[in-house]
Amino acid sequence: VNQKLYYGDSSLLKKLKYYPLALLLILFLFAGVLYFFFQSSVTAEQNRLWVGMAKETAHQIGTPLTSLMGWITLLKEQNIAPASIEEMEKDIERLHVITDRFSKVGSRPELHLEDIVQVTATTLGYLKKRSAQHIQWEWDLPKAPIPLLLNPPLFSWTLENLAKNGMDAMKGKGNLKIELKAFPQDIRLYISDTGSGISSSHLKRIFQPGYTTKSRGWGLGLSLAKRIVEDYHQGHIRVAKTTPGKGTTFEILLPRPAEI
Repeated sequence: VNQKLYYGDSSLLKKLKYYPLALLLILFLFAGVLYFFFQSSVTAEQNRLWVGMAKETAHQIGTPLTSLMGWITLLKEQNIAPASIEEMEKDIERLHVITDRFSKVGSRPELHLEDIVQVTATTLGYLKKRSAQHIQWEWDLPKAPIPLLLNPPLFSWTLENLAKNGMDAMKGKGNLKIELKAFPQDIRLYISDTGSGISSSHLKRIFQPGYTTKSRGWGLGLSLAKRIVEDYHQGHIRVAKTTPGKGTTFEILLPRPAEI
C-alpha cells in the first residue's frame, strides 16, 4: 500500500489562523464607519442649530434697530449736539453690520472688489473709540488703495475678533499694533498685542470651535476668523509669533486677484 505521512498543519488550517484577525479588522472598520457617520450627523445638527440661532438673533435685533432710528430722528429735531447724534448713528450702523453678519451665517457670502485699506481703517477707527483708555493703538497702513476680493462685514468681524482677543490678553492695558503689508501675490495683515501670550500646549487648539481659555468665553471668535479667512476668502490665518508674558502676533494672508 502506497501511503504518505504529512507533518505539520495543512494549508487550509494555516489560512484559518488569520480568520480571527481578518474578522477583527472588519469589525473595527465597521465601527469606524459608524462612528464617522454618527459624528457627522452630530456636527450637522450642531451647525443647523448655530445657523438657526444666528438668523433668529439677526431677526430679533432688527426690531429695536427700527425703533432706535426713529428716536434718532426725534433727537435731531430737538437740536441735540450733532457730535453726539453722529456717534449714536455710527453705533446704529454698527448694529446693522452685526445683523448682516448673523444673517449671512450658513450661506456662502459674496465677494466684491473692495479697498482693504479703507475697510481696515474704518474698523480700527470704530474699535479704538470704544476700547479701554489704557490701550495704545498703532496701525501702519499703505497710503494707496489696495483692491481685494472681500466681504467687508465678515472681514471686519475677523479684525474685531482678533483685536478684542488682544485687548483681553492685555487685560485692558498695553499696546495693540496693526500692520498691513502689500506683496505682489498677496496681502498680509499683522495684529500684535503685548498680552500674556499663548502657551505651546494651546497653540494647536486655539482655532477649534468651542475651545477657550477664558472663564466666560464661548470659544467661537478664532474659529469664526479662521472660517471667514480660509473658507470664504481663500486665505490663511496663523499665529506668526507668541511669547508667554510678552505678547502674540496673528498673521492674515489674503491672495491678490490675478486681474483687476
